[in-house]
Amino acid sequence: MTKATDYFMNGYSCSESIIKYAVDKGLCPAELLPCATTFSGGMSSGCLCGAVAAAQIVLGYNFGRENIKGNEVIARAKAKELVDEFKSRNKVTCCKILSRGLEGMERKHNCCKMVTDAQEIMDNLVSAGVHA
Repeated sequence: MTKATDYFMNGYSCSESIIKYAVDKGLCPAELLPCATTFSGGMSSGCLCGAVAAAQIVLGYNFGRENIKGNEVIARAKAKELVDEFKSRNKVTCCKILSRGLEGMERKHNCCKMVTDAQEIMDNLVSAGVHA
């Protein structure tokens, strides 16, 4: 179980778990945690997986415009890498499809994989640094 997955299993949403982990690791400030709340459950509409959305927030914080580590070109390239790798592992990024037909703890356990994947991919992209 990854650290983000541990947070997820202990009360944080999928998106909050990724940000909480990133805060612990020094990848973003704690002030971003409340921002993550609205991304859980596919933004409460089943759209983009909240774990993917939160990982994108962390990538943007680290590599986005006006950041010493990157710029909008680097941030967008990393955003694409994150989505491409997540899709290679799970076929889609849509929360509705990823959790179709699942309820309660069955859904929670299924989503653990998405949180784990998002954390691993994000970690790899952040540790890879700047490539553009």
